[in-house]
Amino acid sequence: MAAEQGHAGAQHGLGVRYDAGLGVAEDDAEAVHWFRRAADQGHWEAQFRLGRMYARGAGVGRDDAEAVHWFRRAADQGHAEARFYLGQMHFNGRGVPRDRARAADWVRMAAAQGNPTAQVTLASMYETGSGVGRDLALAARWYRLAAVQGDPAAQVTLGYLYDAGAGVPEDDAEAVRWIRRAADQDHAEAQFALANLYFNGRGVARDLAEAIRLVRLAAEQGHVRAQFNLGMSYDTGVGVARDAAEAARWFRRAADQGDPAAQQNLGVMYANGDGVPRDPVAAYAWLTLAAAQAAEPARGSLLQARAIVARQLTPGQLAAAEQRVEDWSPVTAEDP
Repeated sequence: MAAEQGHAGAQHGLGVRYDAGLGVAEDDAEAVHWFRRAADQGHWEAQFRLGRMYARGAGVGRDDAEAVHWFRRAADQGHAEARFYLGQMHFNGRGVPRDRARAADWVRMAAAQGNPTAQVTLASMYETGSGVGRDLALAARWYRLAAVQGDPAAQVTLGYLYDAGAGVPEDDAEAVRWIRRAADQDHAEAQFALANLYFNGRGVARDLAEAIRLVRLAAEQGHVRAQFNLGMSYDTGVGVARDAAEAARWFRRAADQGDPAAQQNLGVMYANGDGVPRDPVAAYAWLTLAAAQAAEPARGSLLQARAIVARQLTPGQLAAAEQRVEDWSPVTAEDP
């Protein structure tokens, strides 16, 4: 009732509810309608949300130029997230000419307002020299500002910087402290990184049991390198009892995501019947997929191994194996 009488805050609130399906059926077009009515009255959050709907093509045809228009109107009022999004549009050349220096300006404004996502993005830009001069000390400074706000991506990256002594003094204890803070938030990359520190005894006493516990947590979230490493642990019996079937299971999960080393190992296991039933068709397919990503001389070795397997296949089996390769596509990791 308030929205229909022109109350901008009510119009925005009603748009939010239609956008999220809170108390009403989710309806992007209705959300756009109410966001627009509030945005036309200068409501900065509605302007930002309307820009995001145009950028996503939700409830309205995707229109990057229109998205930029609304992001800019909110940004000009000081909306931090709109400034960050406007920076992303400039960075990617969506709705405006691609301009990474201008992108850095907008992201820096959002970061200075305390937006942790903008702080992490600006830190990454300084780390890689994208749109700004490369400066690892500034990168570390912006990662730290986001990290103290609890951003797990910033925490684990700051930990990596301390581990490498990049932009900050090398300090294994500080590396562990920041990576652990992210791991405690169930951040898969942090769990994987902390597992490696326990495995190598860097900043902590070496503890294979703790390393396996952490790498398993990351692997179960879909972290592909953790899945491969857990497979290797079961394959070699390091930190766990050797179990070829478990090794194959974890290699398969990493291989399904496109990891070439896991694809190679899985191909060899199918060729030898190690941990899986012997299956030369599957072996040929996985070795082919691994070879497609490999550089020399590894690619040559993989093709030689595949040639040995190919001699065991009938023409029909070879065709089936080639079809598997053609039909294969990587799965999406479970970790969002």
